[in-house]
Amino acid sequence: MAATRPCLVALVMALAFLSLLEGAAAAVAGSTRRSAQRRRQVRSLLRRTNKAPLASIQSPDGDVIDCVHISKQPAFDHPFLKNHTILMRPSYHPGDLHGDSNTARRPITQTWHQNGNKCPENTIPIRRTKEEDILRASAVGRYGKKMPRSIQNLVSVNDLAPNATIGHQHAVASAQEDKYYGTNATINLWQPMAERANDFSLAQLWITGGAYNSNDLNTIEAGWQVSQKMYGDNNTRLFIYWTSDGYNKKGCYNLKCPGFIQINNQIAIGGSISPVSIYGGSQYDINIFIRKDPKNGNWWLQVDSYVLGYWPSSIFSYLADSASNITWGGEVYTHDAGQTSTQMGSGHFPEEGLGRAAYIKNIQVIDSSNNIKSPNGVHLIAKQPNCYNVQSSNNSDWGTYIYYGGAGGKNPNCP
Repeated sequence: MAATRPCLVALVMALAFLSLLEGAAAAVAGSTRRSAQRRRQVRSLLRRTNKAPLASIQSPDGDVIDCVHISKQPAFDHPFLKNHTILMRPSYHPGDLHGDSNTARRPITQTWHQNGNKCPENTIPIRRTKEEDILRASAVGRYGKKMPRSIQNLVSVNDLAPNATIGHQHAVASAQEDKYYGTNATINLWQPMAERANDFSLAQLWITGGAYNSNDLNTIEAGWQVSQKMYGDNNTRLFIYWTSDGYNKKGCYNLKCPGFIQINNQIAIGGSISPVSIYGGSQYDINIFIRKDPKNGNWWLQVDSYVLGYWPSSIFSYLADSASNITWGGEVYTHDAGQTSTQMGSGHFPEEGLGRAAYIKNIQVIDSSNNIKSPNGVHLIAKQPNCYNVQSSNNSDWGTYIYYGGAGGKNPNCP
């Protein structure tokens, strides 16, 4: 009997070891299946996103710019746009912009222009999506998308609940006194430092309709951003965004999903912008003008003198009619909601002024009478002004303008 006991113990241990091996093998098999499924999803998304180019341009920053026939761009994968007739110009212009800036300013330049400043006629430049771009996303289905509720409750300072925009911080000016049909603004270009790979920093304008905390929020957005997670580098890039369901399933950055229709063959949305401003030195900016065409309801985008294209009214609900709010300013985001030292704007606070703090100037709106004018009732929103802040004023040269930005956690008074 005593001799049998060690054998039983050995048998139990052997069975336990075999069970562990089977569990480990099952885990490896499950991981392999998930990995294979993810690879299939990535390849499928790449096929849908990257349209066959007629020519390609290698950019010095590592981007590949594909020149895709205008009729083959991603927009026409949208079910509402299958039989859409491409429009090559808006039906009207609402009048002179503040300071007639589009005729006198230095036009936007992008890094890829060093190897070719435009695509052939009847094509548009599209930044090629790479496998590693998609793999940096939290999930394949979230590639090219913002997090849901990313700007909810940006209506007034009092509405900003402590956890309303977890991970997001804003320093913005906002107007919501009328029905709006467009906006114009000149946005200072910077290359802020992002502390962590998942952080981003941007300057933009938001045109919105519907409630910020609802699933049917509509937005049209445009500006510049620095996002290593999105692009794989820390370059300053031109971007656009739209959503019609509160950032859930509908909408995306740039041309990463069907929606925005591009007509311009010289500017790549998502492409790097160069040069950018230097602290205490040369300053650079871009003018962004978005207006709703009263004839067909489409929202047209113009950057400096380039009319880039339009968001068809059919992809929206609220914005098919008009906007109820327009916002201008900066935003930073950190994945784990902890306070980082990611810079907003220049990384310096508004009171430092021209050449040191980031600005947005010549801020205008198009009202219900299709008049372009300075906005009324502008109010400022900065949830943590010791981290990131905003100031506004107006004068004859800059019209309505703001300075905004900050250093985040590098400021000892930032909580």
